[in-house]
Amino acid sequence: MLQKESQAVYDAAVMKKEATKVSLVNIAGNTALSVFKLLAGILAHSGAMISDAVHSASDVLSSFIVIIGVKLAAREPDRDHPYGHERFECVAAIVLAVVLAGTGVLIGYRAVAAIVKGEEGAAVPGVLALVAAAVSIASKEIMYWYTRAYAKRLGSAALMASAWDHRSDALSSVGALIGIAGARMGFAITEPLASLVICVFILKAAYDCFRDAAQKMVDRACDAETEQAIESCVLAQSRVLGIDRLQTREFGSRIYVDLEIRLDGNLTLYESHAIAEQVHDRIEREFPSVKHIMIHVNPGDEAK
Repeated sequence: MLQKESQAVYDAAVMKKEATKVSLVNIAGNTALSVFKLLAGILAHSGAMISDAVHSASDVLSSFIVIIGVKLAAREPDRDHPYGHERFECVAAIVLAVVLAGTGVLIGYRAVAAIVKGEEGAAVPGVLALVAAAVSIASKEIMYWYTRAYAKRLGSAALMASAWDHRSDALSSVGALIGIAGARMGFAITEPLASLVICVFILKAAYDCFRDAAQKMVDRACDAETEQAIESCVLAQSRVLGIDRLQTREFGSRIYVDLEIRLDGNLTLYESHAIAEQVHDRIEREFPSVKHIMIHVNPGDEAK
């Protein structure tokens, strides 16, 4: 039986460095954007923009959660955690999903309250609030695609949750833009109506982030396409007669593989071990997200 670890320490170090860099960029961007939107809301007498500034400020906290989660996930295995700490990243993603859901519920609550109470007598927001909303939409979309690109490259659930947090902020700013424009035209109710629609989008994003992180916490198998690709990779190796068992499970952002291959029973132990090594190394090269591979060799009949 061959049991080896992939270059997981190197991968974890790279993920920690890249995710921290992205999070620091997000912190700087959200801090500047929050201050700008807060000043614009105060100067332009826009309650919607002030609320939007608070939403952006909450993203700073989200970025710190990502940094902490990824830092913990990158720690090397120890006596109490022999398989590593990758699931801490899933915990961070779940926390972000909860924060995202809370934001959506708060926006929805305020929207319903505004519709019930009415907005008569509210001050007409100035043009600066419209400019701030437009800048916020553009900035948060850029931050969404930037964070999403790194999340997909690193396979990071926490970064993906952070990306959706940016998208929710962009949607919130769209609601603010519609509300401010409507208020300037005499239709104050447009803001809470738009906020209700935004609330649904934010809750959907929170649910998707939570579901993805939760599934990775409970040893879900890889998708069928990935398992088929691994199977094809194994069978392409010379002298492998077949696969008796292939099991995979996701461990945070990494994959564990348990494999039983069938080789000619007349091979020596050294020859069987060498072939198992070749299979292991090939899987490791073609599937960088695989952290751990355990290969068991069963005797077979090459004539068959």
